[in-house]
Amino acid sequence: MAVVNLTEARIRDLEPGSGIWRDEQVKGLMVVCHATTKTYAVQGDVRRNGRHVRTVRMKIDRTDRIGLREARNRAKAIMSQIQSGIDPTAGPEETGITVLQALEAHLGEKPFREATVESYKYNVTHYLARIKNRAVADLSRSEVRDIYDRLRTSNGQTVAICVMRTLRAVINTARRLDETIPSNPVAAIRIPVPKRREVDAIDLAAWWEMTETLSPIRRDLHRAFMLTGARRSSLLQVRRDEVDFKRGVIVFRHMKTSDQAMMFPMGSFLRDMLKARLETDAPLNSEWLWPSPTSESGKVEEPKEPRKKLPSPHEYRHLARTMFIAAGAPYAESALLLGQKLPGASGGYVHAEHLVEHLRPHAQALETKILAARK
Repeated sequence: MAVVNLTEARIRDLEPGSGIWRDEQVKGLMVVCHATTKTYAVQGDVRRNGRHVRTVRMKIDRTDRIGLREARNRAKAIMSQIQSGIDPTAGPEETGITVLQALEAHLGEKPFREATVESYKYNVTHYLARIKNRAVADLSRSEVRDIYDRLRTSNGQTVAICVMRTLRAVINTARRLDETIPSNPVAAIRIPVPKRREVDAIDLAAWWEMTETLSPIRRDLHRAFMLTGARRSSLLQVRRDEVDFKRGVIVFRHMKTSDQAMMFPMGSFLRDMLKARLETDAPLNSEWLWPSPTSESGKVEEPKEPRKKLPSPHEYRHLARTMFIAAGAPYAESALLLGQKLPGASGGYVHAEHLVEHLRPHAQALETKILAARK
């Protein structure tokens, strides 16, 4: 963090992305050089009764909007507040539900998956730490835009989009609870729609040969993803006792679309492969179907192979969906085998757990299709 005598000319010559440049003349004033913009900001330590409370940084404006003289005048006024023990970034107290309170209300409205809860809390307490105790009613559109721009610059577009979606949902909950909140400031941001994932066609024979080069447990894991089309969390969190050879099913308890467990009917190859897998791994005395002695959780956490061009779990779902159709499975049956909800009002009346034997021939057809192509 360099300290220089800022001038208009020197500010114009600062390289984009070169970081923070402090002003020699006005304490706390700085120019922050982002990848595409330069902004004036002020930073100082809030102290009360001789004790350091917090360090705050406050954006003043972009360098192309105001001049250096005005920036210095504003910085002096803000530093005067900071040195008086006032946090200029803190909103007024008791002006309504805060972002953090709205988050708790949002998470309490309905049951969420544990990973979703952790993601929401992390987004608010980490990326939105500066505004988490602010009243939702006090957040302006320009402030939210600035947060979005900062996140895009420092953390990337994907993180920025995820955090803004979290904030939008939390504020919508706050608006349902507090009718004085007129609108959602996140509406001022055009959040990009994620690009549709493109999955290339696969040479099953080459894929099969490539899985043969993996360790036995990784080989079987990739084949299980292909033969079931299961979601990443569903398959990786299967326990040994959830493979029921008597009934011929794998029980997936971690489902995205339902709190109910799903019973996937195993084809003959998958059944024999998992039976051999359990016998081989018995000496490890693990509760997991996919044990990993080196993992903190005791199970495989990352199914990707960085040195192999193998599909990801989500790509396996795309491939399985396509091959279900190629194997002659009707739309409804293939959707149920992938753990998806059927559309329309009547879809809510369909309970896949009562259709295991009806779905089994279609699971076997997928398996037969894949095994025939490996030769």
